[in-house]
Amino acid sequence: MSAEDFSPPHTATIDTTTATFRRDVLEPSMQRPVLVDFWAPWCGPCKQLAPILERVVKAAKGKVALVKMNIDEHPDVAGQLGISSIPAVVAFQRGRPVDGFVGAMPESQIKGFIERLVGPVEGEGEADALAEAEALLAEGDLAGAEALLRALATEEPPNARAVAELCRLYVATGRLDEARDLLADLPGALARDPAIAGAAAALENAEAASDLGEIDNLRQRVSFNPNDLQAVFDLALALNAKGLREEAADALLDIIRKDRSWNDDGARKQLLQFFEAWGPMDKAAIGARRRLSALLFS
Repeated sequence: MSAEDFSPPHTATIDTTTATFRRDVLEPSMQRPVLVDFWAPWCGPCKQLAPILERVVKAAKGKVALVKMNIDEHPDVAGQLGISSIPAVVAFQRGRPVDGFVGAMPESQIKGFIERLVGPVEGEGEADALAEAEALLAEGDLAGAEALLRALATEEPPNARAVAELCRLYVATGRLDEARDLLADLPGALARDPAIAGAAAALENAEAASDLGEIDNLRQRVSFNPNDLQAVFDLALALNAKGLREEAADALLDIIRKDRSWNDDGARKQLLQFFEAWGPMDKAAIGARRRLSALLFS
């Protein structure tokens, strides 16, 4: 056999077609199981499943291969297999379909499915998945990050940090109802987790700001009457909703400076809620805490 004739098993996820299915799936399955992910671009659950499936296959370290097939462009194989709902994953071994599942299953079940084929799989761990989700957020891939976070948030037991980050993603994209529903279903012990408490505070702040006017209008009200402390307070909420944390803290500190007792110490209480939502290491929170202490104890 010449060097040109030798083709090692593929390790990366590839896209197959009806014409290349034998080369991409049936022939490699004589050496190791090959999973075929039947999907379509319009399928939301397919987008949820894909990153989870890829992560578990990667954790199998070459024991199993993953191939994707767009059934909109290549429907024949799916039709022959009787696939009527997607996402659908079929495992091929020794040239034949041997197992499969339908739907966006949680990671633990996908791991169990693969382990039935190849034995124990060492997962990358929740920390790696969270790091991947954070990287996707930084890249602006909100859909990919959401899929990873939702998978972790629906595990048993749910990952508290994933729940918190998913809630913050919902808040950041204006999906307050989804954030509220996510937190409403949590057991009491999990709801008290610091990360989730911070996300809940962020949601509460966003809900409070949703009924306010535009920032420019609030600035005009404050400029016209700097002693209108309710206007200053509303401006702080609106600024925070826009991510202008330092300005929001400044507005509340200004109220405390002018009238600590205003609205039953409402400015200080709101500032503390900002701190909880922003997290202890946030730059704006650290600076505002120092100024608050100087005001209260000078």
